[in-house]
Amino acid sequence: MISDNNFTSSSSFYQFIVMPKVKKSKGEKSGGAMPLADQILQADTIRARGRIKSRDSRAENEDTYVDERLSRKILQQARIQQEELQTEYGLVPEKKKAPITVLGSVAEDADSDEEWPALEEAGTGDIDVECDTEVVVDPEDEKAIEMFMNKNPPVRQTLADIIMEKITEKQTEVGTVMSELSGRPMPQLDPRVIEVYRGVSKVLSKYRSGKLPKAFKIIPALSNWEQVLYLTEPETWTAAAMYQATRIFSSNLKERMAQRFYNLVLLPRVRDDIAEYKRLNFHLYSALKKALFKPGAWFKGILLPLCESGTCTLREAIIIGSILTKCSIPVLHSSAAMLKLAEMEYNGANSIFLRLLLDKKYALPFRVLDALAAHFLSFRNEKRVLPVLWHQSLLTLAQRYKADLASEQKATLLELLKIQTHPHISAEIRRELQNSESRDIEIGLPVTVEMD
Repeated sequence: MISDNNFTSSSSFYQFIVMPKVKKSKGEKSGGAMPLADQILQADTIRARGRIKSRDSRAENEDTYVDERLSRKILQQARIQQEELQTEYGLVPEKKKAPITVLGSVAEDADSDEEWPALEEAGTGDIDVECDTEVVVDPEDEKAIEMFMNKNPPVRQTLADIIMEKITEKQTEVGTVMSELSGRPMPQLDPRVIEVYRGVSKVLSKYRSGKLPKAFKIIPALSNWEQVLYLTEPETWTAAAMYQATRIFSSNLKERMAQRFYNLVLLPRVRDDIAEYKRLNFHLYSALKKALFKPGAWFKGILLPLCESGTCTLREAIIIGSILTKCSIPVLHSSAAMLKLAEMEYNGANSIFLRLLLDKKYALPFRVLDALAAHFLSFRNEKRVLPVLWHQSLLTLAQRYKADLASEQKATLLELLKIQTHPHISAEIRRELQNSESRDIEIGLPVTVEMD
């Protein structure tokens, strides 16, 4: 028989096991139950957690001030933006940069205190030309260069004439071959294709920025890409379109085809722009730099044809030569270019390009150095007064490669200095040649060099 006391204790034990323990909220006090209304209101409100994030306290303790260096940069950019806005709305007259005289006298920039070294001095300064700054050359230096230019230059054709002539020549050649093989003439372009690329021509004549038509991007993949390119009328392209076209063609064409594009399209446009504005448009300057993606095609399509024409002006040589100083070029391509420049007929611009390539301090093969030495020795019987550029390029050769010249070459060059002299530069060349070791003495083997 179970007593009442035992039953009471058993019921309490049963409730303890079955009934779960009611958890109290953190905000609820242990003493007494909360009213129902307060519980409802408390459930609808968002309760703040007890944990405080460390980053909150860290943000409060951090210094809210900007350091001096960053403040200076912010103020500088704000000042530049303010000047641009004032110039745009005509509140302040725009500052015009003074023209830069690269040759002859010392050149100065209106916004800079740095001076350009005159070529009458040792000529150690690099030619660094900004594409949007007018290049002014000394009239005396320009006359000295004109003495060595081609007296009977060929008539300069327009870009459309050059392209049309080349395309017609190629069409005739290919059409003859196809007729002989298949007995059928070369097929002409579809009228729908002609209509599409006439529309592309209108887009490129007004292009400033943005995407190009897809029909234009596929031109490098076509077998008759020159014929299709002519339909777009490259002579009417904007400078921005020329840059985009150079970027596409230099990346997708083989070296030989890229050389043709550089020579037939890019080079005439660059020369026309320099002749008209006495400087080179920014986009065209960028196109020349982008064309160096294929250095072999760049030298064969731009630099060498420019020198071989015999009509390269001093301004053109300075602007295009400045690209050589700003871009990295493989030594093999530069060596081949120097070899060709040394062997071709002298026209004044050769000295600028030779000097700039020598200043890149390549490890040149002995064959190139021998050709350069023979190039300068060929002026022993020259009766005309040589320009300062010629003496500068000889000085650069003596400074950079005096230890790589043979003793016989140095002796003949010293004899040359008695014939072709310059009041300031010849003494420096003589000092460089006399106070240096020769390559045959350094190697310990007799070297016989044939001179022209």
